[in-house]
Amino acid sequence: MKKGSTAGIISTGRALPVAKITNHDLEKIVDTNDEWIKTRSGIEERRIITGDETNSELSARASRIALERAGISPAALDMIIVATVTPDQILPSTACIVQNKLGAFNAAAFDLVAGCTGFLYGFDVATRYINSGAAKHILLIGVDTLSPIVDWQDRNTCVLFGDGAGAVVLSAVDEGRGVLASKMFSDGTKANLLYVPAGGSTRPATQQTVSQRGHYIKMNGKEVFKFAVTVMVDSLLEVLSLAGKTAEDLDILAPHQANLRIINFACKRLKLKPEQVLVNIHRYGNMSSAAIPVALDEAVEEGKLQAGQLVGLVSFGAGLTWGAAVTYWQ
Repeated sequence: MKKGSTAGIISTGRALPVAKITNHDLEKIVDTNDEWIKTRSGIEERRIITGDETNSELSARASRIALERAGISPAALDMIIVATVTPDQILPSTACIVQNKLGAFNAAAFDLVAGCTGFLYGFDVATRYINSGAAKHILLIGVDTLSPIVDWQDRNTCVLFGDGAGAVVLSAVDEGRGVLASKMFSDGTKANLLYVPAGGSTRPATQQTVSQRGHYIKMNGKEVFKFAVTVMVDSLLEVLSLAGKTAEDLDILAPHQANLRIINFACKRLKLKPEQVLVNIHRYGNMSSAAIPVALDEAVEEGKLQAGQLVGLVSFGAGLTWGAAVTYWQ
């Protein structure tokens, strides 16, 4: 990295499964209805992988778009970070599979697990690598294919989640134009509020774990909600302070898309207008690590993000984890 430069997002891309499941479709599967789901979450439909669609394939599709827009060849990448809780398989990392699909053989590649906060954890890591001069171009992918680990018999969780991938290229940009501040947080004492009980080394897959439906997401929705409405605002305000900014300086907020009520609460506390906030939860549900990068990519295509705007990013997820960042858009 040249002197007087810092990390910044220079391009975006996204890839979404073809198949949709609407709230009306879910009415035929579990005891729920469209109004109940929309009132409690703001979700109307979500995308679900089918056929040959996989985590790595969605990641590669989103990445090719981002790389083309950046004008950077895969060979120029120094690092590939895939933020996900749903890798193609336990070994190898999905990042290595994506590296092969892209032909990015000069890049180090690894997965990062931080629940729905994965993209912002990866963002913080990538920013620090670039700012230190250890990397020039980093491909960061937020991707999750949650439908295989969603319990379609549990109406409290199956209505919430969807599949998708978003990618950004971070590169060294002129100082004062890129990332101003970012920070990661976690509280492992709340790990049991959102988790998958089986499938790891503690409870490897057996007939019993399968019959007990232990390989699906379990969530204490009420407690996660209470946690989220606090940390979403507090963490963003802390990072804004680190950047020497306030909420009044924000042009755009890209929050995690988990629940529309949480987003609205955060906007009210931050005194942001609806047009300042990126929202797509009604179309996709909670895509975990993919939520923020997909929202950013859509905003770019719709002309909502303009060069020089101050953009806030904030998320929370399993762990429990949360994080925030503030950056000038390129």
